Amino acid sequence: MLWTTLLLFAAVSHAQTPAKAPPVYFDWFEYAGRDAAFDVPLPAGYYRNPVLAGFHADPSIVAANGKFYLVNSSFTYFPGIPVFESADLVHWKQIGNVIDRPTQLDFDGLSVSRGIFAPTIEYRDGTFYVVTTATDSGGNFISTARDPAGPWSDPHWLSGIGGIDPSLFFDDDGKIYLLNNDEPPGPPRYDGHRAIWMQEIDLARFQPVGPRKVLIDGGVEPEKNPIWIEGPHLYKREGWYYLSDAEGGTGPQHSQVVLRSREVWGPYMPYAGNPILTQRDLPSDRPLPITNAGHADLVEGPDGSWWAVFLASRNYQGRHYNTGRETYLLPVQWRDGWPEILPAGQTIPYAVRAPAWMRGKAMQTPATGNFVHRDEFDAPALAAEWLRVRVPKTAWADLTSRPGALAVHPLTEGLETLRNPAFLGRRQQHLRFEASTAMSVPAAGVAAGLAAFQSEAYWYFLGVRRLAGDRIAVFLDARDGSGATRTLATREIAVTHALRLKIEGDEGDYGFAFDAGDGRGWQRLADRVDGTVLSTDRAGGFVGALLGPFARDERASRSE
Repeated sequence: MLWTTLLLFAAVSHAQTPAKAPPVYFDWFEYAGRDAAFDVPLPAGYYRNPVLAGFHADPSIVAANGKFYLVNSSFTYFPGIPVFESADLVHWKQIGNVIDRPTQLDFDGLSVSRGIFAPTIEYRDGTFYVVTTATDSGGNFISTARDPAGPWSDPHWLSGIGGIDPSLFFDDDGKIYLLNNDEPPGPPRYDGHRAIWMQEIDLARFQPVGPRKVLIDGGVEPEKNPIWIEGPHLYKREGWYYLSDAEGGTGPQHSQVVLRSREVWGPYMPYAGNPILTQRDLPSDRPLPITNAGHADLVEGPDGSWWAVFLASRNYQGRHYNTGRETYLLPVQWRDGWPEILPAGQTIPYAVRAPAWMRGKAMQTPATGNFVHRDEFDAPALAAEWLRVRVPKTAWADLTSRPGALAVHPLTEGLETLRNPAFLGRRQQHLRFEASTAMSVPAAGVAAGLAAFQSEAYWYFLGVRRLAGDRIAVFLDARDGSGATRTLATREIAVTHALRLKIEGDEGDYGFAFDAGDGRGWQRLADRVDGTVLSTDRAGGFVGALLGPFARDERASRSE
């Protein structure tokens, strides 16, 4: 009787489950950026900062096999931990991701700015190592690969190691050390009081061994209660061990400091000229400001010169930045045995004299500067630039359903979900930009279009849905942190077979438009919409804005 009841219930439930909504097709996606800071022509032999524009936070770098490899934080985006390759430190190409399989990690239930924090990359004896923190989703782990393009191993979890920002140091005597940020040895004296710890690690077993010791408690000037000492990196040069760390948090007070010791376990003495990088003491009204500078990693070039990659942000209206924390490059000067990235009081330059081994080459790259980039969706696989919010449980995007178009299969999740919505985003890389697409009209019960997404609580959705008869509605929905979705504008038009959508941004002003293919061209749906909704300063967290296609099945009730 019980089995009969269960089978009947299952049959009724299956009959009541609606069939999957048909996909929405996007013929192409175009992104164009035109920032004032990039309009100035580059002098011969110079490169442009940032070298990776748009949300590329917490860079870490290593030299290996005659090239350079760099990784960034990816938080809860998938695929995670992008891996970039360069022959010259300036021209970077993404070659893979450390987290590229849904089985490796799960970020469901997490806000966008949790997940992967500050990965670091090292190389030794034919193996690449990435060590990082899966915040609120597993803790600290190491992944390895023989080829930096992948495949990378599943996480090797580090038992007994808390905190964030782990890194590895390979000493000359064969010993290997794990450094990271964690709580101080006693009760914290103030909010933001942290310490840098170190312990040997056995990489054959991926487990720490021996005693764990504090190298820095608080910061380089503990009497001043410095906050958030983090992002440790250890280097060895001319018999000295150099310990470099970020201080001050990742906002306007961010900085980079350095200490050194003759012994790997210390004691480490701070440089009298600290910080070796910051922008916190500069006038707030300076033109085209770059702020939040810190979280640096150093690398030696083939000619013996040293270079630093670090994060910083490009602001508008004093404090807003929608492009997130970007990756910058500057030369390192050694003065009296100490590394300096930027002298005090100097602004981070947008144009920098290039490394000697690459002068004379073309310096423009699609990773930075002003450019137009168009994806025709005609490749065998999605380009590396496309990100999903959290790890997908089903394959809802493909390039095979209709060759030459991106098919997005609608899910029931909205952009406010803490799971995985059917949204593909690429980074906003400019303060002034346009993002546009051509798409099919979605089926009844489906809303689809373009989204500008900062987090589950801050976004815009320029969407289309069918109405009764031969009519469709073009609408603009938004969330601004209030917890409710608001419709800011809507327009009813006749069904069309040539629909285009466009989102424009000019610092804090955003505009939304559509073209119904009726000969009228672009029609404005909403102008001068508040773009600060998408700024990291307002939304919080550590990411920048993404732009791209989104589709939602609205036939079922929302289940958050």
